[in-house]
Amino acid sequence: MPQTVTTAETTALHQVRHHTAEIQGHRIFYREAGDPANPTLVLLHGFPSSSSMFRNLLRDLADSYHLIAPDHLGFGQSDTPSTSEFTYSFEALTDITLNLLDTLGVERFALYIQDYGAPIGLRIASRHPGRVTALVSQSGNAYMEGFTPFWDVLFAHAKDRAAHEPAVRELLTAEATHWQYTHGVPADRLDRISPDTWTLDQAGLDRPGNKEIQLQLFWDYQFNLDGYPVFQEYFRTHQPPALIAWGENDEIFGPAGAEAFARDLPNAEIHLLDAGHFALETHGPELAALIRDFLARTL
Repeated sequence: MPQTVTTAETTALHQVRHHTAEIQGHRIFYREAGDPANPTLVLLHGFPSSSSMFRNLLRDLADSYHLIAPDHLGFGQSDTPSTSEFTYSFEALTDITLNLLDTLGVERFALYIQDYGAPIGLRIASRHPGRVTALVSQSGNAYMEGFTPFWDVLFAHAKDRAAHEPAVRELLTAEATHWQYTHGVPADRLDRISPDTWTLDQAGLDRPGNKEIQLQLFWDYQFNLDGYPVFQEYFRTHQPPALIAWGENDEIFGPAGAEAFARDLPNAEIHLLDAGHFALETHGPELAALIRDFLARTL
């Protein structure tokens, strides 16, 4: 006999659930919402955040999609082994993310990439194009045009860690974390950003040993640029459906990085929002509507 789903069961599926899985001997935390029978959207967060950045979007889309948002190792509620216990790199974080999806039995999925989520997600997409159904990039860079003067000290640090570490450590302070959320935000939308956002992120950064983890990933970021030609060839060859929704006032990854996607993905849907780096905080309903419309047409 056909199974029926009760209203209570449907309501429960729309709630955000919180899980952990053991991946490569480490505890990886992830948030989940929606019915696994629906198309899956995997949401990959950036620095210095966690899957908490997707807390509202998970609820907004849970009626139509199955959503999975992990915390990268070293972030959020996932384990934070020290740099002597784990060699932090974007390659390693990619492997863990893929292992998590395989463990959960997720074969095909769309990707939402933001900041650090981009080099992780685009490694996955370019190596396993048949598994990725669509891309949503929100300040998820894949082109040199996206880099702003914010990156000057980080690229200098990549060449000489000792000389530039004091300056780079300034990016791990409470003032810098607060700035990440508030720069480029119109005055009439500042009150939409909960102080919990930067407070939670800073609490993560201030854990013993976490700044050393972040310094290692800052240094390793240089190797993501080596992957850009591979990512761009993936775009040209496979033409994945792409929604590029970017804060046009983002001073970390500038709007030129969003517009550059059109070079290899002429059918990409590009939207520049009057927002900064964490556009979900100030333009969450607008982004949810764009994603819902985009996925409904492309999946």
